[in-house]
Amino acid sequence: MQQTYFRKGFGLKAEVRPLIDSEYHSSIVERIRSRAYTDVFGDITVRLAKDFGFCYGVDRAVDYAYETRHKFPDKRVYLVGEIIHNPHVNRRLSEMGIESLIPGDDGEFHFGHITDDDVVIIPAFGVTMADMKKLQDIGCVLVDTTCGSVLLVWKRVNGYARDGYTAVIHGKHTHEESRATASQVHRHEGGKYIVVRDMAEAEIVGAYMTGDESAPSRKTFIDHFGNRSSTGFDPDRDLGKVGVANQTTMLATESLAIGARLREMMAERFGEEHAEAHFRSFGTICSATQERQDAVLEMMQDPPDIMLVVGGYNSSNTNHLAHLCREYTTTFHVKDASCIDMDTGIIRHKPELDANAPEVTTADWLPAGPFELGITAGASTPNNKIGEAVLRVLKIRGVDFEL
Repeated sequence: MQQTYFRKGFGLKAEVRPLIDSEYHSSIVERIRSRAYTDVFGDITVRLAKDFGFCYGVDRAVDYAYETRHKFPDKRVYLVGEIIHNPHVNRRLSEMGIESLIPGDDGEFHFGHITDDDVVIIPAFGVTMADMKKLQDIGCVLVDTTCGSVLLVWKRVNGYARDGYTAVIHGKHTHEESRATASQVHRHEGGKYIVVRDMAEAEIVGAYMTGDESAPSRKTFIDHFGNRSSTGFDPDRDLGKVGVANQTTMLATESLAIGARLREMMAERFGEEHAEAHFRSFGTICSATQERQDAVLEMMQDPPDIMLVVGGYNSSNTNHLAHLCREYTTTFHVKDASCIDMDTGIIRHKPELDANAPEVTTADWLPAGPFELGITAGASTPNNKIGEAVLRVLKIRGVDFEL
């Protein structure tokens, strides 16, 4: 029988790696990295965070997408959504003839036109159990690039549902990863989940869970979390036993704080013994996300004058890096180098954590005299896009880079 499911690539890494390196390599980034992450160009000292850009999971997903096109040059190849949250990488895959499937107005993917002769790539975020079942039923070739860190969270959520705990997921309820993670509760009859966006929403859940006087009414609670919880979610029934998990790209410190706070509220209301038996929380923080956030915090022990964060505006981990930096220094989050106008010196950037926040423009954003420029990038940002942004800053200041 022909194999139709692939999770470990096709053994073609050696064939596709030269192409990937040529498309995403940056000489200036490699130079800065090789000089202990700090280099001087004219009157600008450029400091690079020690962990930045493509993580292992993203690198693997991009590799497998290139291998897939190489393996099946004559087949129709589809991608469920985006391989990662980087417009340049997704555009490059489109140029290679990999067609992205876009969800409909209902937020669902529709696979009616896919046949058993087609190839479908599962992105690094994964897909819901329902979508995976639909694709398996079609019989098409599936190339699964779901990140191992995401699979770890799925394992925890699966365990919660199996043991009768409601999964409280710190994440964005519309994000592909959170949707896929939440769907794991359906492996078990009666599995339940609720998605909380931040500490404020966690406090609401905790207040209702413990019967605190600040808790909203049942109707208000259900109205608020109706589209962020499993079908038929009943807060009076389903908050008795809870287990905390998270979307891997959220702010790590916030995910940990949410878990600690919910347990604290349960212990204060019902006692430590009750909390021990009715609350669970496992370490589901993505190591790459944590490393990039830790690298920023290390840099902020001696903050640069300006911090430039490069990455897609819909990239959760990039947004959280920018949020961290803003707490310490003047920070500009740009989706790519095109946001930096070399002629006018104006920068377009997103000033808020909210992925839907509009861009703003800022003139005269570079200090007049010598200054330090810090650089980091989200896990879905390739080195060439980081390097292009640095080169544009140097160009504004009349500094020519030669390797």
